[in-house]
Amino acid sequence: MAGKTFKYVILGGGVSAGYAAREFSKQGVKPGELAIISKEAVAPYERPALSKAYLFPQGTARLPGFHVCVGSGGERLLPEWYSEKGISLILSTEIVKADLASKTLISADGESFKYQALIIATGSSVIRLTDFGVHGAEAKNIFYLREIIDADELVEAIKAKKNKKAIVVGGGYIGLELSAALRINDIDVTMVYPEPWCMPRLFTSGLAAFYEGYYANKGIQIIKGTVAVGFSANEDGEVKEVKLKDGRVLEADIVVVGVGGRPLTTLFKGQVEEEKGGIKTDGFFRTSVPDVYAVGDVATFPMKLFNDIRRVEHVDHARKSAEQAVKAIFASEQKTSIDEYDYLPYFYSRAFDLSWQFYGDNVGDTVLFGEHDPISPTHKFGTYWIKNGKLVGAFLESGTPEENKAIANLARVQPSVDSLDQLATEGLSFALKV
Repeated sequence: MAGKTFKYVILGGGVSAGYAAREFSKQGVKPGELAIISKEAVAPYERPALSKAYLFPQGTARLPGFHVCVGSGGERLLPEWYSEKGISLILSTEIVKADLASKTLISADGESFKYQALIIATGSSVIRLTDFGVHGAEAKNIFYLREIIDADELVEAIKAKKNKKAIVVGGGYIGLELSAALRINDIDVTMVYPEPWCMPRLFTSGLAAFYEGYYANKGIQIIKGTVAVGFSANEDGEVKEVKLKDGRVLEADIVVVGVGGRPLTTLFKGQVEEEKGGIKTDGFFRTSVPDVYAVGDVATFPMKLFNDIRRVEHVDHARKSAEQAVKAIFASEQKTSIDEYDYLPYFYSRAFDLSWQFYGDNVGDTVLFGEHDPISPTHKFGTYWIKNGKLVGAFLESGTPEENKAIANLARVQPSVDSLDQLATEGLSFALKV
């Protein structure tokens, strides 16, 4: 097939791609210069909606309502916006080969795409139980959530299995958010995860105790310290039982698996430097290959604030890294300079009537403050992390915009802490006075 040539190509059609396209437009990209190549069939959208409002029985989110960049309060970029800007949106197209030396991408259909500058924004793929050869994991009604097509399949199952039983495998972000969404849809939910408490990569045992208690009060059963080792199906091939390592067997009409993801870097193996599971970049998201940038989930980058190198899987970084890379491309062309990326780690989640935010680093000693009884009507509480006498991380549940801004400032400023007991007593007021 005949090839196409562009000055700039963004490979991937997720959140990073949409925010990069907006920044290209701000920087004055000319019609015909930019293409986005995506294996998804729709224009870039705010992926977090899939585990939240997309699954709600009321106030349901649907496209075009959550195309980027509404998630950060920006303009919604409909497919027409790309056309108006002369940006080629090449959808339903999977790239199967990338030759960075010749600046060429090849699609599954054999079409070639040439570029002068490439932004790798391929994101992550979900880890599947079939990857580990878990018996019966190919049964129908075992779901994973990454793309809108996955969410559509789950929505149909929720409608078909009203008042039935769901098993959620995994106790992290996806497990917690999807358990809440399923429960709101009147489905009987059981969570299963091997760790001693939920969200162990971020939550302390004290934080987790609140959320596990709150979920239990909503009727969600939690089974900890074991994993799913097999599934059985009915005569139609639909999952009917989940077998646990501890010997228990759970009835299931739906299974949702959320056990993590892997950055999609396979196309570039042996062509770029890698580190910590991602593509190594600098503070401008330049890779080891000239004119090739990597952003979002796939990028391992210098975390200036903590003087180390990290890879971050979160929508906030996906947005900001994409914008930084585009600014860097234009600065290079115009022989100007921009500041290095100086990212403050930020994570958030919403489920039921809960909403938390976290900023900074979750290392060192911890201080739990506020009202953290799961049956409390207010449930405003948080945790501070203190390392080497400095406050380095802050978490807050049910904060106001002003309070959330205050804990973000704390994590950025890293004030000295003399007494953990005094900090526990002051709680949120400590953040508000810094």
